[in-house]
Amino acid sequence: MESKKTTLTQKDYMITAARSYFLQNSFNYNTYQGIGYLYSILPALKKVYKNDSDELKKRAIANVEFYNVNPHMAPFVTSMQLAMYDHGEDIDDARSIKMALMGPLSGIGDSLAQFGIAPLFSTIFAGLALDGLGFAPMGFWLSMLLSMFAIKMFMGYLGFKLGTSIIDTLSDKITRISAAANIVGVTVIAGLSTTFVKANIPIEYVSKMADGTEQIISLQEILDKILPKMLPVALTIIVYYLVKKRNWSTYRLLALLFTIGILGSLLGILG
Repeated sequence: MESKKTTLTQKDYMITAARSYFLQNSFNYNTYQGIGYLYSILPALKKVYKNDSDELKKRAIANVEFYNVNPHMAPFVTSMQLAMYDHGEDIDDARSIKMALMGPLSGIGDSLAQFGIAPLFSTIFAGLALDGLGFAPMGFWLSMLLSMFAIKMFMGYLGFKLGTSIIDTLSDKITRISAAANIVGVTVIAGLSTTFVKANIPIEYVSKMADGTEQIISLQEILDKILPKMLPVALTIIVYYLVKKRNWSTYRLLALLFTIGILGSLLGILG
C-alpha cells in the first residue's frame, strides 16, 4: 500500500511530549485533563490541519472531553493519536485508541512512579541524609525530576516510532483495531463499575416459616441471586445515559448522586 505523505516530524512529537507538563494545569471535575490534553497537541493539530480550519475545529472540540491518564504516560497517547491524525484516520478511530490506552497506561505509570522510582530514590537519599549529606533532599528532588522527564520524553518518542511505523501498514485494518479497542474499553469500564461503584438495598423483612420459626429475608440477597452487582451496573448505565444522551455535566451528576445517596440513606432505602 502506498504511504501517505505526513506533515509532522519527530520534533513536533517531542514538543507535544514536553507540553504535556501542563496536562494537569486545567484540571477540573468536568473534563479532568481534557483541556490540558488539547493544549498539549494543539500546535501539532494546527500544523496537520493548517489548510482546513473546519477540520481543525472539529478535532480540537473532540479532544476537549473527559480524560485521565498518568501524566508521565500521556506523551505515548498523544504521539499515537497525532500519528493517526497525520495519516488521515477518522476521529472516532483515533478516539477509540486514545480511550483504550487510558486505563492500562495509568496503571503502569502510577506503579512505576509511586511504587518504583520514588521509593528507590527516597531510600537512597534518605540514607545519605542520615549520614549527614546536606545535598540529599535536593538530590532526591533532582533525581525525580530528571527520571520523570526521561520517561515522559521516551514515551513520546516510543509513541512516535510505533505510530508512524505501524499505522501506515495497518491503515486498512484501523477500523477493526478501533472496534477491538472499544471492546477493551467497555470491558474495563464494566469491571470498574462492579468493583468501585457501591450501591445496595439494606431492606429486610421477617418471614414466618411453616414450623413457626422466623427467617430474615434480605432484598439485596435476592437481587444478587438474580444478577450479582445489579445496582452498581444499573447506576453506571443511568450515569452513562445522562452524560451521553442528555449532555449532563459532572457537577449536575454529582449533585444528583449526592441527593440520591443522602435521601436513600435517610429513608433506609440505600446502604
